Amino acid sequence: MDFILSVVQSFWFQAILKLVLGFLLAGLIGLERSSWSKPAGFRTHSLVGISAVLIMLCGEYMSREYNIDPSRIPAQLLSGIGFIGAGTILRDGFNVKGLTTAAGLLAVTCIGLSIGAGFYLGGILTAVIVYIIMSYSYKFSEKLDHFNILELEIKISKNGKEVLEQIEDVLNEYHIEIKQLKRKEKEEMDSEELIKIIGQYNKKDLNKNEIMRKLTEIDYVTEILEE
Repeated sequence: MDFILSVVQSFWFQAILKLVLGFLLAGLIGLERSSWSKPAGFRTHSLVGISAVLIMLCGEYMSREYNIDPSRIPAQLLSGIGFIGAGTILRDGFNVKGLTTAAGLLAVTCIGLSIGAGFYLGGILTAVIVYIIMSYSYKFSEKLDHFNILELEIKISKNGKEVLEQIEDVLNEYHIEIKQLKRKEKEEMDSEELIKIIGQYNKKDLNKNEIMRKLTEIDYVTEILEE
């Protein structure tokens, strides 16, 4: 019994336990991001989480072997994680995308550091709360009266004003206000023209599938992509 207890309490057993737990908790949050097709998914969150645990373990190991302050390396990690988070944030027209994913990366870093430090309850509880926030917070925000953004890329095979007017009529039917319209000029070998539309609406139960179907019924509309 004493032998088993000594093994469980040993640094190396605890290191393996912390690495596995950090990987699982960070991966859980990453799976939620992957389900929404976000730029940083399971692999990115898992790597960040397990790396944070390793950094914390490295600091603990160096404090044991060389009597070095174990908080110095994790402190550098928290300042450096901003570069990864910034890489997931994109600005496109009226939208800023990736803020939640960037915040998630910061969260899994802190979760990894907590697990690496042996604060299991804090790391596990935080991972559960972060997962709930990312998975279900949109249900609460949908109940609020706020504006939403609809971004569409539409390919048309005819450069005509009437095609744009028919597209505008469909969007007006669903009370979608066009805030930005971009047209990409045809290339020499390309017979189609790309139109990018950014619209704003506040209808909570907007049927996007129905809108897409009606837009595809317009003559000369060949393809529609929602961003």
